[in-house]
Amino acid sequence: MEKDIEKQRDEEVTRPALYNIKLYLNMDKVSSDCPYPGCFFCVMKEGNPSKRRASILKFFRELPAQDDDGQVLPISGLWNTAMAHPNDPEFIELGIFECMAALIWKGLKNRRWLSHDQNIYIPYYAAHIIGSYTMNMEEFAESSVHAGVIPPLVELLRGRLTWVEQRVAVRALGHLATYASTFPAVASHGEILELSIQLAMSSLEIVYSHFYQYVDRRLSYHCDLLTRGMGGVEMESRKAEEWASQLQCWSLQLINCFAFKPEFLPTICNPEFLTKLPGMWGGLVNENSPAGIGLLRTICHHKLGRGPVAGCPSIIESLCNISRSSDDWQYMTIDCLLWLLQDPSTCHKVVDKAVPALVDLAEITTLGDHKKLGDSIVNVLEECVQSQGTGRNSFSNRTKELIEELLNSRQRLKWEKNMPKEDLHIKQAAALVVKLEGNSLFSSGNISGAASKYSEALALCPMRSKKERVVLYSNRAQCHLLLQQPLTAISDATRALCLHNPLNRHAKSLWRRAQAYDMLGFAKESLLDAILFINECSQSNDPDLSLRQNKVPDYAERLVKKQMRAAWLFREAAIKHGGVHCEGDAGDVFGRETDDSEWETASESDIGNDGRDEMGNEEEEEEDDDDDDDDDSEWKNNDERKEKYDKSSIKDLKHGYNVQLAEDEP
Repeated sequence: MEKDIEKQRDEEVTRPALYNIKLYLNMDKVSSDCPYPGCFFCVMKEGNPSKRRASILKFFRELPAQDDDGQVLPISGLWNTAMAHPNDPEFIELGIFECMAALIWKGLKNRRWLSHDQNIYIPYYAAHIIGSYTMNMEEFAESSVHAGVIPPLVELLRGRLTWVEQRVAVRALGHLATYASTFPAVASHGEILELSIQLAMSSLEIVYSHFYQYVDRRLSYHCDLLTRGMGGVEMESRKAEEWASQLQCWSLQLINCFAFKPEFLPTICNPEFLTKLPGMWGGLVNENSPAGIGLLRTICHHKLGRGPVAGCPSIIESLCNISRSSDDWQYMTIDCLLWLLQDPSTCHKVVDKAVPALVDLAEITTLGDHKKLGDSIVNVLEECVQSQGTGRNSFSNRTKELIEELLNSRQRLKWEKNMPKEDLHIKQAAALVVKLEGNSLFSSGNISGAASKYSEALALCPMRSKKERVVLYSNRAQCHLLLQQPLTAISDATRALCLHNPLNRHAKSLWRRAQAYDMLGFAKESLLDAILFINECSQSNDPDLSLRQNKVPDYAERLVKKQMRAAWLFREAAIKHGGVHCEGDAGDVFGRETDDSEWETASESDIGNDGRDEMGNEEEEEEDDDDDDDDDSEWKNNDERKEKYDKSSIKDLKHGYNVQLAEDEP
């Protein structure tokens, strides 16, 4: 197809899409002496409602058979109307779906017509109009199915034209699949699910290799659609990345509709596809989509899906990492882990990996709509212990110890509720003394000894003294970083973040966990923590932080840039296809490692002449935080830091995949 329309690159676009829209919006200025009988803009100006409706009906019926120039003008006007008023039934009743389906078929079958004038835009606009009108109204979706829109949309989904048409086709089909009344019509086309799976896996590479990589080979109509005729190379590239993410995420949304039905799970649970899902995250350009994590949650909701997921260790590891990160969809990964543990057929496969992460999260109170999430975690882990006693599950000694420690801490909290306040104050004072001893050891370079003291202080500190415990966990996380123990650093930083109020907003713990994830090579998790750390710095009322005058710390900016390169949506495609990044504000060559060895930690870059950390402290109790005493000789080189480590209904899709664990099928 792209060869057939390659000449479009060199043709002057006389009426870009934006101009068409403006013309439509200003149709009251169209001359009353219009020489074209049946002109759509003149029809829309008709004052008599019955004549207007009759003329619009005639227009929709006759447009697909016409070969006149300028057909893109009324189509782009209809596109604008559909976007602005998707719930207006007038055009639906007059046959707009039949007209749009016929125009898509015409573009697929008549390449000569497609390459004439600006007709190349029409299939895109037609599919977009269908998707907009079916976005909110189930009755509109039913009308579109009766009008026969699915077969031409499937042909666009196959890639019969280009990736921009695939994007709007999968969007429209995703809307149709969302409704219970129209899903069967979508599912009756068996190839849709397979095509969507392949598109989800290949979409980023398609957009990169067919558009992003070579600026001089970009089709002009693609550029116009991306930027509305007002962009340059940089804007085109940014929009292409956004559209590529949407193409992938909308494909996943369509697959998610199928995943609510058990009969489709064997097709969806292909190991090659499953293992890629945690990495399909929408990027920073499409952060509102749950993407691959949302689909995994739907899969884990059903027993038939939990088995294949539990059989992929890399998925469980990814779920654990995301559950202990700043990802907006953190709660979805926690749901997945809990459901896998509750299922006797999968518990033994995932328990040793899932328990350490869930124990770290056990003191979360509320996460999104999840109330008392920590209590739910504790209850599930307690059930695991009980089922292990019956011989149904078996797990390692370390896992048993972690669960026992958690249950003991809960019992300790109950005991402390009955203790006199004087005794609690004594315990808190003792914990403070031990903490100061830990700070002293840290200052002298005895990092291991300091970590032990912080552990001792945690054992003394009352469970309800959350501020003090946040500091102790965060301090111990810093010790683990310096001891080259990123996994334990992640654990302690996560515990601090779960205790902190508001949740996941303790700046120093965010930064420490970002560094730990960087050591392990988990770019996305490190990036999200680093971004949130910068956000917390900019909003802090701490007088020390105010000295920065809202300037992003250099060390944080360097880490964010590094991880944005590593987590770039097109990174894998760029490496595969030669690795040349197009022009822009990050003109890098991808596919080879960049040198980031000069960025430091928060500790070393902020040490002032008096040896104190200019980053300051967030709580008065944190006055002696070990940030003040970090050893300037540590962590100088990035290479030295690196370690080697061998539905309840389909409509629930519209509401963040809000589903509960289904009963096991008989």
